[in-house]
Amino acid sequence: MTIHATDPFAQGDPDPVRRLRGRLGGAVTLWTAGDLDGAHAGLTISSVMVARGEPGLVLALVDPESELRQVVEETGRAVVHLLQWRHRDLAEVFAGLMPAPGGAFRTARWTQGDHGPVLDPAPTRAGVELEEVRSVGWSDLVTARLVEVAIEPDEDPLEHRRGRYHRAPGAARH
Repeated sequence: MTIHATDPFAQGDPDPVRRLRGRLGGAVTLWTAGDLDGAHAGLTISSVMVARGEPGLVLALVDPESELRQVVEETGRAVVHLLQWRHRDLAEVFAGLMPAPGGAFRTARWTQGDHGPVLDPAPTRAGVELEEVRSVGWSDLVTARLVEVAIEPDEDPLEHRRGRYHRAPGAARH
């Protein structure tokens, strides 16, 4: 093992777009789609926006090669969960950054909902139906219609900024 005086993971020419995106930060969501008894997938996403209107829409930047992207396109539906601080390990698992023996869905309890797997106990969530998928930069922009929304107490939301999870300022500390 060699100890370096400099950061061995530092990039010679950092990507300014990635650095800007990291500074924007945002709420951490977990998107799930499919049928627990068949094909299903999930992905942690923090590049999300909600647009008011009739109907309301949710937009997310999704990895075009992700299983979630494929299952959402096949089923036309998904569940968008707003995660809390207590879900940070779950967020890591669905981001592919933490091991999950037996698969990511074995790391929590789930029930099958009309739009896909629902985290149990369920945090604030929305059932959505796919409107459009289009390529935007290196991601796919998924636009989905809000069909049902369940609002739970927002006591300790999970946020992501500059590559790390954070508690929202003023959030309850459990």
